[in-house]
Amino acid sequence: MSKSASTVATYKRSFYTALSAVLLLTSASSALAASDRVKTNTLISNDYCHSNLESHIPSYQYQSTQQQALSCMLTQVKPYQQGDKTARQRYWAYKAQAWLNYAIHQNSINSRSTAGAYAAQTAESILHSLKNGTKKDISLHQDIPAMSALMRPDLWAIINALKDSDGIAVAPREMAFSEVALIWAATNQCARGWRESGIHFRMADRWLEQARQAYVNAHDSQTNVALQARIVRYYEAYAPLDSGEDTCHGQALSPI
Repeated sequence: MSKSASTVATYKRSFYTALSAVLLLTSASSALAASDRVKTNTLISNDYCHSNLESHIPSYQYQSTQQQALSCMLTQVKPYQQGDKTARQRYWAYKAQAWLNYAIHQNSINSRSTAGAYAAQTAESILHSLKNGTKKDISLHQDIPAMSALMRPDLWAIINALKDSDGIAVAPREMAFSEVALIWAATNQCARGWRESGIHFRMADRWLEQARQAYVNAHDSQTNVALQARIVRYYEAYAPLDSGEDTCHGQALSPI
């Protein structure tokens, strides 16, 4: 073998040895990161599941650690939905429930998307705020997360117009459920097409119709005319933000 050929061969061996080391290090780092994520999920169960709660959750012993945590969190938000709580407390408690329902669904289908993690973390944050009395620190206006998109500006216009008009006071559950249903619907459409989004869009539409009707019944005609005008203003602001494409990149929805 010539000297130049030997040099090339030596260089190749060195290059592949270095490349293998890099790949091994990358694999180890990825495994460590995944392990950290699993530990984080396990800690949620320890934080929220206690013996007095476990007895109220069907099939608790057959659930995974993550399922146990979500079920226990769902049990813990229920007291904040009772009639002795303020409308704002009930709104946040129902919103936490809606996010938990989303997270439980994602967990049940073994989804690897970020939607389930986002839903669980959002519910956890709301529950902490309810427990600590810091719910006022959470922004009342919901931005659309990166996993979802603005696909029904007409419905988002109604949501925010009702919020600005104290609609939460008359329909906290309907308002909360409609928001999460809209995010869930758009996320499904981005991931799997319109056939997977229809049911959640229809749910959001029904919840909002109930909320709007409750508001109309509770107020005089002048107030209801003002609500309609606000809905129109919101729609005019949000309609241009809907690209009409099934792409999810989130959207900031500023109050007007």
